[in-house]
Amino acid sequence: MRKEEENKIVAMKIENLEHELQPLREKLKNHPLYAQLESVEDIKTFMESHIYAVWDFMSLLKALQQHLTCVSLPWHPADDTSVARFINEIVLEEESDFNEEGEPKSHFEMYLDAMQEVQADTQKAEAIISSFTDLKTISNQIEGAELNRAEKNFLQFTFQVINSQQPHRIAAAFTFGREDLIPDMFLGIIEQSGEKGASNYKKLEYYLKRHIELDGDEHGPLALRMIKALCGTDDKKWNDVLQYSKQALQFRIELWDSIAEKLKENKGNLVNAL
Repeated sequence: MRKEEENKIVAMKIENLEHELQPLREKLKNHPLYAQLESVEDIKTFMESHIYAVWDFMSLLKALQQHLTCVSLPWHPADDTSVARFINEIVLEEESDFNEEGEPKSHFEMYLDAMQEVQADTQKAEAIISSFTDLKTISNQIEGAELNRAEKNFLQFTFQVINSQQPHRIAAAFTFGREDLIPDMFLGIIEQSGEKGASNYKKLEYYLKRHIELDGDEHGPLALRMIKALCGTDDKKWNDVLQYSKQALQFRIELWDSIAEKLKENKGNLVNAL
């Protein structure tokens, strides 16, 4: 097959993929949860559940690093150096970025710091995550953890994908199962909170602005290039990507549903207490 013809097929696959995912993306983008996030107290509730999505992102990322770069000895060049560089750059930024004080920290640790700043509970999530010790038993460990059904399903799907050992499936969950509204929305809320606004929440503000900066125009196109490189003209792999991308988005929506329900309960309890 000529390169020009191959490129045309891949472009059509991407166009079809984005078309098929659009309804779920719109559903996530317009989720009722966003209208319920009105205060720092709401952010606190959100973060106590969202922390598992911050953590699982790192697990997907490290799985891709294992598959798409060389992390074994003796060393050999990666199959696609551009994709390897993309993954390694994200690992550098996500696993060992600098926080607002110039100290090296992972974004997960920065998120925990921001949670503590808004007085959200981090101990539960830290205890649960530290109890996950082995990929062979993690499904049972997740099922036995003190998590709600949506949180369990979300994490079960992530590690089902990772344990498939199929890089294109992992890349699908990594690329298409994410949200993109939260940083801007949170910044708007904290800037309107109290007299000092965002200055009360420097760690959260820094984390959000850093997230916006890193997830700008560059990462999206490179993630799609990774999908293209992994799938080529293989119809089965493209079908897999579509299936797993849809599932990733659906489990994200269900996680959002559970947080929205929790916020509704909190506000109902507040009204009843008045």
